[in-house]
Amino acid sequence: MKTLNVADMKCPNCVKKIDEALTKADLKHEINLDSKTVSIDGCDNCLAKAFDIIKDLGFTPEKNA
Repeated sequence: MKTLNVADMKCPNCVKKIDEALTKADLKHEINLDSKTVSIDGCDNCLAKAFDIIKDLGFTPEKNA
């Protein structure tokens, strides 16, 4: 799994918003509010797609090194 940091994901509503968008895009993912991360199961293209979706929702995702 590849991970994105989403520092401005602050509450369960943020998680729900991201979860619904990634599910709609058919991306396998896990969201951890405590660590403020979104893990994507798939290729680099899947990670890029998730990055764009999360950014379009108004969050500021960052790729883990």
